[in-house]
Order: sequence, then structure tokens, then C-alpha cells
Amino acid sequence: MVVIAQKPQTAAKLLCENEISSTVTSALKLAMNENRLVLGLLDSVKTLAKAPEDSLFCIMAEPEIGDSATHMHEVLLEAYCYENGIYIIKVDSSSKLCRIIGTSDMESCVLVQKSLATGDDAETEQYADVEDLLIDHCEAYWDVPIQPIIQLPES
Repeated sequence: MVVIAQKPQTAAKLLCENEISSTVTSALKLAMNENRLVLGLLDSVKTLAKAPEDSLFCIMAEPEIGDSATHMHEVLLEAYCYENGIYIIKVDSSSKLCRIIGTSDMESCVLVQKSLATGDDAETEQYADVEDLLIDHCEAYWDVPIQPIIQLPES
């Protein structure tokens, strides 16, 4: 049986491909400026093992062909994120991802931590506008068997 991923029908307006790409870029830069990024597969797994509730997004680049050990770790990380309600965002290239976050190391995974609440009510989670847009995007595709791969900008 072949399952074809279809764009979900939601009441919320979904962002077009260029908009979602720039939204991911903006969210990464915001989190980087606020020191809320965890870079790399191993560090992401360690962080999630300690406090999964502190993470908002797990941004994963398409795996390299032939690296089955890393691919298995990424599949397990993805399953763990789904189990703990952490949004998965798949992107087309680890080199583009690393360029955006400004690292020379080739990372296949970046974890975006939640920001600390700045309001009077500590129980309320508050997110930046770009993060709210990404949450809407992720919610729209939550139950789709094959997640869309976001094409990050070339430069």
C-alpha cells in the first residue's frame, strides 16, 4: 500500500514555500541571538534526555545517503520528539542549515529551546511571532505520514 502525503486542510492560512523558508530562517536567527540553540545530534539527544519539555522545535536536515548509523539515530530522535510533543521541521540541506546558524561544523540537527516566559503569568508560554507561525505550520502537518521538506534559501 502506498501512502501519498497530501497538504492538510485547515482553517488556518498556511504559509507558501518562500514564506515558510524565511520564517524558519528568522526563527533560527532569533533563537541563536537568544542563545536557545542546541547544535548537533548528540547534544540534542543529551538535552532532550534531561528536559524534553524545554524544547520547542527540532530542525533536521535531510540525511546523507549511506550513513545508516546517523540515519537510525535521527529516526529515533524524531520518534522521541513526536512522543514528547516537540515539533519536527525537516529542511533540505545541512550545509544551508549550518550557514544560517553560522557554524563551520556540519550539523544535521538543531534543537530550538523554548524562551523563558516574560509575562506576569509564568504558566503561559509566550512565543515570538515567527515561532507562532512555525507552530501553526507544524500543527497543520502533525498527522501527515511524510513531513514536507522545507527548502532553505541558498544565501
